[in-house]
Amino acid sequence: MATALLLVDVQRNMLEGSTPVPAAGQVRPALQSLLTRARSAGALVVHIQNDGPEGSPDEPGTEGWELVFPPVPGELAVRKTEPDVFIADACLASALTARGVDRVVVAGMQSNYCIAQTSRGALRHRFTVLLASGAHATYDEQDSAAIISASVETALSRDGVDVVPAAGITFSG
Repeated sequence: MATALLLVDVQRNMLEGSTPVPAAGQVRPALQSLLTRARSAGALVVHIQNDGPEGSPDEPGTEGWELVFPPVPGELAVRKTEPDVFIADACLASALTARGVDRVVVAGMQSNYCIAQTSRGALRHRFTVLLASGAHATYDEQDSAAIISASVETALSRDGVDVVPAAGITFSG
């Protein structure tokens, strides 16, 4: 079977510009490395793009909404308005399965929202889920972004997600 890379909301508003996530400087190269390795292995890459409401930093058609790493031919692009891409696109799970995918690597933004919900959605569809530690991030809220991301890793691990350092993840096509 094969592994797919799910790049969740890797959009300009969160990695570039005036209001990036605090860990943008560390997360962007980790995401780039995952993407390069997935492409080199011939793994399926799924670019997931959040469509925010009018006036938001990720309003469709705005600069902040654009993907940092544009898809290349053969990769999937999925737009969503729900935190869990598997709810937003009811056909995604079957599209992955039809391509022989049984394992997904989840990386991107934001740890405590779309990363957590998409990881749990993948589990519900019986995929083996790897969360790429060091390749997901969020913003400061009541706790620091780093504490939030770490607590998401702990919670997802309890739920059955394998939390693996991004640099240690390998792909199969």
